Amino acid sequence: MNDILKAMQTRRSVRRFRSDMLSQETMDEIIQAGLYAASGRGKQCPIIIAVTDQKLRDQLSAMNSKIGGWDSSFDPFYGAPVVLVVLAPRDVPTYLYDGSLVMGNLMLAAHSLGVGSCWIHRAKEEFDSEEGKAILTALGIEGDWEGIGHCVLGYAEEELSLPPERRENRVCYVK
Repeated sequence: MNDILKAMQTRRSVRRFRSDMLSQETMDEIIQAGLYAASGRGKQCPIIIAVTDQKLRDQLSAMNSKIGGWDSSFDPFYGAPVVLVVLAPRDVPTYLYDGSLVMGNLMLAAHSLGVGSCWIHRAKEEFDSEEGKAILTALGIEGDWEGIGHCVLGYAEEELSLPPERRENRVCYVK
């Protein structure tokens, strides 16, 4: 089996991360994979905000926790030291699909490099809020962006489980 197919079949979401920071080289490789995701009409519209700054990471975690309705002590990023926020411009008809493909590439690339990942939702609500818009402004990001997701990255605290068996009857062949 080739390496890409193997990665697709063995990648698991990680929900317990060690605090070890990824190297810049590893982060850059993962981000590069995200930038090569397919996009409608080749527009390459999504952007990635790579967050390793502890203060901003914790601010995003607190915003996410509040939106999710959890206690303020819960970290919806599961202790991951890196958060890659994927945003896409709302004026591009395929923005949601394009951003989702970026997220998929990020997670597969991370897995292929021995890095754990998990797609964390509620980025839309975060960056639709005044606090989220203020973060974008402070980062010099202008425009009407929708948060597609957070790809949290880090090294898994425990060994990954085996993937469950695939459900049957999910393909209809028309020959």
